[in-house]
Amino acid sequence: MSKYPLIFALLFLSFSIFTSRAETEKPNIVMILADDLGWADTTLYGHTSLYETPNIERLAKRGMTFSHAYSASPLCSPTRSSILTGLHPARTGLTTPNCHLPQVVLKATPGAKGNAGNKSVGPNGVSRLDTKYDTLAERLKSVGYATGHFGKWHLGKEPYSPLEHGFDVDIPHWAGPGPAGSFVAPWKFPDFDPDTPKEHIEDRMAKEASDWMAANKEKPFFLNYWMFSVHAPFDAKPELIEKYRPKIDPQDPQRSPTYAAMIESMDDAVGTLLDTLDDLGATDKTIIIFFSDNGGNMYNEVDGTTPTSNDPLRGGKASMYEGGVRVPMIASWPGEIKPDSKNDAVVQSCDFYPTLLQMLELDPGEGQEFDGISILPAFKGGDLSREAIFTYFPHDPPVPDWVPPSVTVHRGDWKLFRLFFQGEDGEHRYQLFNLAEDIGETKNLAEEKPELVAELDALIDAFLIETKAVLPIPNPSFDPSKYRPEQEGKNRERTNKPAPKAKPIEQTVGGWKARQSVGILKEGVLTLEGNAKAPFLGVGATVAEKPGITFRVRTKNGGAGKIEFISKGGEAKNTPFTLSGSDWQEISLKVPAKNSTGILRIYLPAEKKAVEIDWIELKSDGKVPRRWEFN
Repeated sequence: MSKYPLIFALLFLSFSIFTSRAETEKPNIVMILADDLGWADTTLYGHTSLYETPNIERLAKRGMTFSHAYSASPLCSPTRSSILTGLHPARTGLTTPNCHLPQVVLKATPGAKGNAGNKSVGPNGVSRLDTKYDTLAERLKSVGYATGHFGKWHLGKEPYSPLEHGFDVDIPHWAGPGPAGSFVAPWKFPDFDPDTPKEHIEDRMAKEASDWMAANKEKPFFLNYWMFSVHAPFDAKPELIEKYRPKIDPQDPQRSPTYAAMIESMDDAVGTLLDTLDDLGATDKTIIIFFSDNGGNMYNEVDGTTPTSNDPLRGGKASMYEGGVRVPMIASWPGEIKPDSKNDAVVQSCDFYPTLLQMLELDPGEGQEFDGISILPAFKGGDLSREAIFTYFPHDPPVPDWVPPSVTVHRGDWKLFRLFFQGEDGEHRYQLFNLAEDIGETKNLAEEKPELVAELDALIDAFLIETKAVLPIPNPSFDPSKYRPEQEGKNRERTNKPAPKAKPIEQTVGGWKARQSVGILKEGVLTLEGNAKAPFLGVGATVAEKPGITFRVRTKNGGAGKIEFISKGGEAKNTPFTLSGSDWQEISLKVPAKNSTGILRIYLPAEKKAVEIDWIELKSDGKVPRRWEFN
């Protein structure tokens, strides 16, 4: 036998071992992106006395906390796209969080006309993250990284899901804007069921992410953990809500026990990831970035108040003021980033991609350019060479502290707003703030400093030209008699709409929707009152073999009802039942479907008299029962 095949085999083995070792020497990357977490929602900056975030503090002790970190947009999907591409939403045209809508739009276009009371019309943005962009996940995968996405996506379903953007796995593979139905099980993800009754989705996501890290510990990995927390719907573990209830100060603008409980579950998930890295012995070779996609929510309502407050910052989610775009941020890299350090450098979400490439000593792809810069010098305690950052949000959703379609430039202590076509005779209007002296953006200095306005506005011009942004246009339908400038900054949704008599049922009971009826929760019982013919409750459901449903119900008059299952293909099958006009009774029925995903409906005789429901339980062989308790 020749000795040469043996030599070649040994050389090949040596090369394989060297390659394997080289791969394991690359640092792991863990990106933790919270959803709607405001700058004042953690204990990092000393502006909350209610929320508890010990695990985020634990991460901060390991790394560097940034006080002037900014999302690329005051809304989620544009910021998410900037993280993965290193490109500004102005360039990609992805400027609104509409990626869950059915229409696929890949090119931004100018608007046509708007409401007669508006001076400008914003563009029509794209609705998917186009696969033409070379994402961070694709770049890392090309050099041997395992890539996993866990949690919220909101950049489009197939063929624009994480699996088409460079990720090996995507759990729970959900394209919606928030968790499916609720945070606490039962959920309504199409193909993702809880392991235990009343499981919290963030507990489950952290477990799935931890298991994935353990399975890939022998090679470098990129974990993209984009939390569902603390986005709507606003629900949490009941025991945590009760924990915070006695701690509420009615005079504190942060006074929702439900939101405080959601913050704690989010922080627990961060702790789970840190524990897993410690247990794997991977902490010292892992880069961790903690960030939020935009500021805290100041326009929804929970527990009779707004979810949170971004005080001392002005505004919140969907607002271009600081409360909508300044977010918490931590960067950790043991041995490279000084532990328990602080940094006031101005950084933005589109900086992460070029920064991570420099940290890994990787070049961009061929022809690839970034709108962000590498902020590695800041990680090392040095200065950044960038002159300014920009935020482009050519829309005006009806939230507190909204402004018309606008763009901002932030240079040093100064921040300039350009409000497109909002001045006299079709000119732009400006707001100028000194953030060092006026963090709440209360004093507009634009008229006092016209030369500075012109200087900063020239930077805006250059930015919009460089990114080829599709811009707002003057509204051809503008009617001065209908212009109401005094409404600018006010929550039009709250001021112009009467309060609903009852909340939509999906906001309070884990995904069940009341149709042709109103659902009212009181003292642990759901009361269904019909306001049209054939009232029913509906929920998305996946059933396996021998599915069955049981519910506890009471009605004075009795009457006929039915269970209906509508498959994805549109086929509807029914099982009838009859209620007696008596005390509480349990109705148990077979669901007329098996091994199918679709819509489950319970039609109840509630046209004239109310029907009360105590609980509902759905069972399938081999699956954990889904149970809804109305409390």
